[in-house]
Amino acid sequence: QVQLAESGGGLVQAGGSLRLTCAASTRTFNRHTMGWFRQAPGKEREFVATIGWSGGHPYYADSTKGRFTISKDDVKNTVYLAIDSLEPEDTAVYYCAAAPRLSHPYGSMRADEYDYWGQGAQVTVSS
Repeated sequence: QVQLAESGGGLVQAGGSLRLTCAASTRTFNRHTMGWFRQAPGKEREFVATIGWSGGHPYYADSTKGRFTISKDDVKNTVYLAIDSLEPEDTAVYYCAAAPRLSHPYGSMRADEYDYWGQGAQVTVSS
């Protein structure tokens, strides 16, 4: 069982930046593919970014390319999501997720491939 804990959310003005952190409780973090998803009010959960278990092959949703950066620190068992140029449309609860079973080194956009999820971090962007 892997526990994930997000932090770093909050209220930010449009155009600002923040960094979300997701700490994982596992000794095999270096073998986990990690992803970030978000759910805005009244909308379905959507993929945001993912990174392979080796820390390589980051991949982003079209709506986040150029503004979001995912990174993985296997020493700290942590995955980060840095967000620049925040827009009101980025307002959502952000969830990190871990997938320990993928055999390929790439990330995954598929929520059903992730076995573990955090509780979420609220990000609110004011205009």
